[in-house]
Amino acid sequence: MNTQVKKTSKISIVKNTMVAVMAVAVMGILVTSCDKNNDDKARMNVRMTDAPANYNAVLVDVQSVEVTYTSGTTVLLSTTAGIYNLLDFSNGLDTLIASDELDAGTITHVRLILGTNNSIIVDNVSHPLITPSAEQSGLKIQVNKVVESGSAFTVLIDFDATQSIVLQGNGDYHLKPVLRTIDLTVNGSVRGSITPIGSAATITATNGVDSYSSIAASNGEFVVAGIPVGTYVVVVTPVLPALPVTITGVLITAGVSTSVGVVVL
Repeated sequence: MNTQVKKTSKISIVKNTMVAVMAVAVMGILVTSCDKNNDDKARMNVRMTDAPANYNAVLVDVQSVEVTYTSGTTVLLSTTAGIYNLLDFSNGLDTLIASDELDAGTITHVRLILGTNNSIIVDNVSHPLITPSAEQSGLKIQVNKVVESGSAFTVLIDFDATQSIVLQGNGDYHLKPVLRTIDLTVNGSVRGSITPIGSAATITATNGVDSYSSIAASNGEFVVAGIPVGTYVVVVTPVLPALPVTITGVLITAGVSTSVGVVVL
């Protein structure tokens, strides 16, 4: 049996080596180019949170999120459209609804665009949540954020379900959204819990000028988020006949969730 050995010329070896080197060089240029493009952009995340509300569910139809620059340029972000139960994202929880890469510049506002498939569940009964057409066209939220190349930042939208629901005299529920943005880099929060568990209570943090509030969840836990730095008085007010509990000297620090422990009602 004859075995044939294929000979490779030196010229072929040199050619193959040159091709391989050129391929690596081209790939290096492409990678560098991609990295440069990424460095020129900023990553923006938009998350949504809510304070607890005394409903079974508040379902909002999020369609898209867009941002507007001082130049007037509007950019539609990559949005995870869908129906969100606001009450799933309360007491410190939130969810990512949009994320994208943006050019450097200054963003004046974010616009949250809703659809028509909104509803509310009260006492286990579902009701349409009537949304004025003006609200569907976009809920404008001021941010005034400077976007720097190569940076990454998050805008947290607080969709206040309690203040956003209006019960009409005819029994209809209207959605008139009350939203604000929370800058996690300059604001803090206060958290804790109440006992006995199951008690209904409102928690308010005030510095004598401004106040921020939330209500306790069914497990007794609470978070009041988006509080500017400073010293606050925290008041826990039960719904049932009982005296409020006042906690003084609560220091709020940027990016920190300050615990006030267990509050006994």
